[in-house]
Amino acid sequence: MAPRSFWKGYLKLSLVTCPVAMTPSTSENEKVRFHTLNAKTGNRVVSQYVDAISDKPVDEDDEVKGYQRGEDDYVMLEDEEIEAVALESTRTIDIESFVPRDTIEWIWYDKPHYLTPNDTVGEEAFSVIRDAMASTDTVGISRLVMYRRERAVMLEPRDKGIILWTLRYGDEVRDETDYFGHIKEGRPDPKLITLVTRLIDERTAPWNPKMVDDPVQEKLLDIIAAKKKGKKRVAKPKTASEEPASNVINIMDALRKSIGSEAKQKRK
Repeated sequence: MAPRSFWKGYLKLSLVTCPVAMTPSTSENEKVRFHTLNAKTGNRVVSQYVDAISDKPVDEDDEVKGYQRGEDDYVMLEDEEIEAVALESTRTIDIESFVPRDTIEWIWYDKPHYLTPNDTVGEEAFSVIRDAMASTDTVGISRLVMYRRERAVMLEPRDKGIILWTLRYGDEVRDETDYFGHIKEGRPDPKLITLVTRLIDERTAPWNPKMVDDPVQEKLLDIIAAKKKGKKRVAKPKTASEEPASNVINIMDALRKSIGSEAKQKRK
């Protein structure tokens, strides 16, 4: 059963409008979560804000957001003031422009959501907008208030629906030249490229969601299951011998050995 939508509103392109519903494409509900407990009593520990100078607890009604402008000097903002600068409408995805799909690099993508028509009457308008983007290989750009902030969003046609991606803010993406700029230009030895290409061919397989399973989560669940039965399991620490060697001197020899190892494993 599909989860309930967490947002309902309208998709708008010029004079064409249709009701839509949105649900996050990803979920963390299955992750193992822990509470902080008092080891002596087994009771949960409750966190609260404390005044940094007086050490006294702060009442929830007295909590405000502050922007630091100097040492121990803040400009205080009420929630109403912050919300006042948001968009007037938080319920309409008004597509402002379209851009070629391949011009937005993955680094700008933040969080994906499934966008679907919210009634049968609006399905045709939804489908027309979706299919027109697909046929022109473009994505729509809009702005929307989500998670208490105004965000740029990208609408990408996918199968019978639309994926709505929140996009990262401009000041969140660091300039890659600051990190890649010092790397020397020029192509490596073609022989090395050939050997690495062989390794890639050996390891190429169809995509499978199991490739991104979380082994740590599975081990934690095993430990929890054992503790429920009254057993005690201690995780085996990683030994130095399991760490990969980092002192490879001859890349050619290392690649040849790797290819030989891959071939042996295939024959098993």
